[in-house]
Amino acid sequence: MSDNPRALRLADRIQQIVAQMIDTRVKDPRLGFVTVTDVRVTGDLQHADIFYTVLGDDDAREASAAALVSATGLIRTEVGRQTGVRLTPSLTFHLDAVPETAAHLAAALDEAARRDAELARLAEGATPAGDADPYRHPDDDE
Repeated sequence: MSDNPRALRLADRIQQIVAQMIDTRVKDPRLGFVTVTDVRVTGDLQHADIFYTVLGDDDAREASAAALVSATGLIRTEVGRQTGVRLTPSLTFHLDAVPETAAHLAAALDEAARRDAELARLAEGATPAGDADPYRHPDDDE
């Protein structure tokens, strides 16, 4: 994605248009509960990557992906009409992996917390293997 302010504004506008189109105009029965999470537009405004999530299992994700691919022409036409740019960017839909990644990270953090608690429980009654203070001090003449 570009840091071009025009590309950022266009990406925000495309996100609004696509979300509205999915909610109101796309009547495909395969389309599940889809949320548009992000849109990235190239610096030359020729291509837009649309990231989305689907509530449900793998079958719902696959069906929604097929529905979005079949509705790409309708959505692109509406994006061109509402944005008024000279060349309407091509649209590509990508399933966003953020929810799965977040779930994986949450599970890893839970496992780390469990192991830390177990280690603290084991260290509770432990005593040092050698002296309590193994370091030499300058006042020791030994």
